[in-house]
Amino acid sequence: MKKKRFMLVIGFLLIIQCLVVPSALGAKKEEGVKIPQGVLNITKENTYPNPTQDLPTLQPSELTQELLHSSKIKIENPNLIRMLNETNVNSTPFAFGYRAVIYLGQWPLNYESTETAPNWEYQKINTNYFDNRGGNANYQIHYVQEAQKVVKGGLTAKIPEAEDVKKMMLLKAAEKSGLPLAFETVIGAGTKKDHVYNIPPKRLGYLYGYAPAVNEKGKVTYGEVYLMLKGNKKMIIVKNVTSQGIGAWIPLQDYIAFGFVASERPR
Repeated sequence: MKKKRFMLVIGFLLIIQCLVVPSALGAKKEEGVKIPQGVLNITKENTYPNPTQDLPTLQPSELTQELLHSSKIKIENPNLIRMLNETNVNSTPFAFGYRAVIYLGQWPLNYESTETAPNWEYQKINTNYFDNRGGNANYQIHYVQEAQKVVKGGLTAKIPEAEDVKKMMLLKAAEKSGLPLAFETVIGAGTKKDHVYNIPPKRLGYLYGYAPAVNEKGKVTYGEVYLMLKGNKKMIIVKNVTSQGIGAWIPLQDYIAFGFVASERPR
């Protein structure tokens, strides 16, 4: 009788697990940032062809992989990994007692992201305007970029080895947001979008164009990197480890956020 009750309880718990686990999985938060309807892609219309922002993940060699695993501090800096890829250390059966320490310099080792937040109106880049106060019907306007605009992002503070840090932040922000990011994007003069905005009679119409950007915040870890050769063993030693908070603005490439206002008075 006890055995029968035990089997019934086990069966009941398995049924509950089958019901609960899928719903928990379904509630998992989706990665990436959703682009609002008022933010449009202008890749095809842009009169300035921005270079494609290629963010390849550098694959470490077999030796580099071995060295990275030997480090107690995580190393993600692509430039440091590239340098290790170019390193060649030959093992020898007569290396007993051999020991050498090679200083590779102070490096930003990794970047940990704490926040990736979009600002869809990061920088105003254009205003299209029409005065329909004397009109008797709606007047239609659409976006036309009046002058070429260069939109630049950057770090929010001075920091050692800024270019290495920017590269790591760009990689992490693009991975988290799923957005096409670049520290510089250009909107060419004469770029147009066919979407129409109606200005009612007795109104002035303003169509504003904004360059969106992502505000990336996190922590970068620095350290002095040494390559240690001890007999046939090879390892990375990191000393004097420090961490520093850092932020950056990273524009979206070939995207514009639009805002339309119909006003009775000039703005």
